[in-house]
Amino acid sequence: MPELPEVETVRRGVSSQVLNVPIKKIDVNYEKMINNDVDDFKKKLTGQKITRIDRRGKYLLFRFTGNLTMVSHLRMEGKYIIENHNAPMEKHSHVIFELADGRDLRYNDSRKFGRMQLMQTGEELEFPGIKKLGPEPLSADFTVDDFYERLQKKKKMIKPALLDQTVVTGLGNIYVDEVLWMSKIHPQTPANHLTRSDVQKLHDNIIKELNLAIDAQGTTVFSFKNAYSHAGQFQDQLHVYRKTGEPCERCHTPIERLVVGQRGTHICPKEQKIK
Repeated sequence: MPELPEVETVRRGVSSQVLNVPIKKIDVNYEKMINNDVDDFKKKLTGQKITRIDRRGKYLLFRFTGNLTMVSHLRMEGKYIIENHNAPMEKHSHVIFELADGRDLRYNDSRKFGRMQLMQTGEELEFPGIKKLGPEPLSADFTVDDFYERLQKKKKMIKPALLDQTVVTGLGNIYVDEVLWMSKIHPQTPANHLTRSDVQKLHDNIIKELNLAIDAQGTTVFSFKNAYSHAGQFQDQLHVYRKTGEPCERCHTPIERLVVGQRGTHICPKEQKIK
């Protein structure tokens, strides 16, 4: 599933190409992808313009004229592609926004898990998937003090605590493995057993790693592509994720794979010890 860096990469790529261009027509080839009544969805957005695209966690918020916001979740395989209208249609393009300048904004999703929901701007704050999200890790709201207090309230292991999106939002399996390795924290350590020094390191490494990943336009392990149909580049900078058996960059101990909270997890067994 695309994590914060990948969703942010999509946001920036699409924003650079489609803002303030009227929507001429919308085709929906897989109606379950739209949480609204499909005809109403198309009617309300036809003739509108995308004025900006925001991101909240792993959600994209398309801001339209007419005081409308479309909440879009890419789920596992979703991607937005900009093509000339006459270009051949990709097999898995399920929602096509035809633009007035002769281009399409196409939503492509081989798994068909992605979802879109249109609402009045402001209502997205009460959207079930967004309402309970923790602070954005790249915002001023993500402070060490608040992070430490949130973790102190969690008895679960630190990896599941970081994945549940209420402590801090946007982290998924890849980046949690990475930042825990960077911080020398075992993923099975109870979250409330971390010291303030541990939390300080984890906080700083989350910010560092996410910024590096965004600069590299995300991580492509399976199929992620940006709005230009290019793969991300950060997979070449990963330290432990999917590195089973390879030497740890710091101590040369072979990386091990284990299952934590039903998720494949990668650690250095020498440097990451359970507290």
